[in-house]
Amino acid sequence: MAQEHRDAGQDGATDTPVLIRHTQDGRRVEVIGRFVCLDGRRETDALADVRQHPNRMAIWQAMPEATHMAGRIPLTREDAARAQAALDAARAIHAATPMAIAERIRHAADDILRLRIDE
Repeated sequence: MAQEHRDAGQDGATDTPVLIRHTQDGRRVEVIGRFVCLDGRRETDALADVRQHPNRMAIWQAMPEATHMAGRIPLTREDAARAQAALDAARAIHAATPMAIAERIRHAADDILRLRIDE
């Protein structure tokens, strides 16, 4: 589990876990770095609205108050707001790192080269 915490924070994002909630079986749902984690293992890096999920009926049967999904974890509106705020803060920290800046510059250069090839 300690390795998962280190992996999440190596890119400059904070690796301090933000507890979202506990599952019915006692596992921790946390935001670690830029990822929602279940018991310290990465689940996803984005939340999905249940209304647009292909299995929304099964999700609502299992947890009627679910509004968002984090991978396979259903979240209530309050849980989703807390998780999204933590993800946004981690993304802002990551976006300011030299590695993220270099990545954006590399993508921009690739896009320019692609345009020149198409001409």
